[in-house]
Amino acid sequence: MSDGRISWPVGFQGSFHPDLSGAENARFVARLYGVDTRGMEAFVQDFAELGDHYHLPFRSYSSGMRARLAFAVSMAVPFDTYLIDEVTSVGDAAFRSKSEAMLHQRLEQSGAIVVSHSMDLLRRICQSGLVLENGRTFFYARIERAIEHHNYLMQGQLPPWMR
Repeated sequence: MSDGRISWPVGFQGSFHPDLSGAENARFVARLYGVDTRGMEAFVQDFAELGDHYHLPFRSYSSGMRARLAFAVSMAVPFDTYLIDEVTSVGDAAFRSKSEAMLHQRLEQSGAIVVSHSMDLLRRICQSGLVLENGRTFFYARIERAIEHHNYLMQGQLPPWMR
């Protein structure tokens, strides 16, 4: 059990109001979570790299711009645990690299629950792993062992230690 603050899914866009600008949406989220509005707005504007679009309605954003804003807002609020689902795959290579670096920075002081089909991403940000199969969970203290279990399942086999 934990009484820490748990994030919404990192990069989730569903709570943004389409008629508000990126800046207005960032300020709204800041007020909801008790974060300094000016600081959050400045962080998001800098990180998302939307230029003048940051002050235009969210509905006018491309899907890539929406994803950048959502990731930046997610990183602007400090949480004890981040919920992560494939989110660092957003944008061009430079933005993906920047996003993963920011995520690593946040995870120096926080935990994460990560869902991903990218074994490379899991290796880079996870120490342990949990495999969910047919409603059962299998915990592994080492991420490599969880990945090995997953790979056997993807081949339609049980891992040797379960036979």
